[in-house]
Amino acid sequence: MIPGYHAVMEALVNRQVKIRELWIASGKKSGRIKESLRIAGEQNLPVRFKKGAELSCLLPDIVHQGIVALAEEFVYSDLHNLIDISLKNREQALLIMADHITDEGNLGAMIRTAAFFGAHGLIIPKDRSASVTPRVLKRSLGACLRLSIAKVVNLGRTLDHLEKKGFWIIGTSGQDSESIYQVDWNRNIVLAFGNEQQGLSRSLQQRCHQMVGIPSPGNLDSLNVSVAGGVILSEIIRQRGFAEK
Repeated sequence: MIPGYHAVMEALVNRQVKIRELWIASGKKSGRIKESLRIAGEQNLPVRFKKGAELSCLLPDIVHQGIVALAEEFVYSDLHNLIDISLKNREQALLIMADHITDEGNLGAMIRTAAFFGAHGLIIPKDRSASVTPRVLKRSLGACLRLSIAKVVNLGRTLDHLEKKGFWIIGTSGQDSESIYQVDWNRNIVLAFGNEQQGLSRSLQQRCHQMVGIPSPGNLDSLNVSVAGGVILSEIIRQRGFAEK
């Protein structure tokens, strides 16, 4: 189930996932709802009107905004295809790795950030990690349907494989690390982020070619993972000349 106007529109317009039905809360008549119904009509999608309470029961604790798309199951990308596509891209490759991020809101926000800054893909572990759920789809505003996401059994072995493929592995840390503004980002990069409680695991840190941090003039020593990701990714695209392009 894909909840929320922005996520549903992303699915309707870009068609990265096949939608079976569109569910609308009875009585909803906003301009957004009308636009969604118009596109659904053009695509000959069945539309079903349901009570708002029924949608809330199906999607507990998720702000669905009275609109839900029922779609086929989300399909994760194959890691090897993801790597090949990123290396064949005209720009230098940029992959993100999330080390056991368990909060669905954080993962959804990180996916949105990575998609916004043009990352080629995200790698997450199969176990002890948030995955693509209705809540993540809502939090990412549908960006899960734009960004290729691969699930792997072992993050450490995946980094070993990426290193053999010529990727430079950079980990993020707030302690004893090099400033992101002193790093050369003009190369094929894997950028690894740690989880909410423990940060990047020691096993992954040992595989990194560099550890970087965001210098802070304030008194706080850390940022939310998606915010930190946005700061670092912004510096990456700045160095890669996006503003000039």
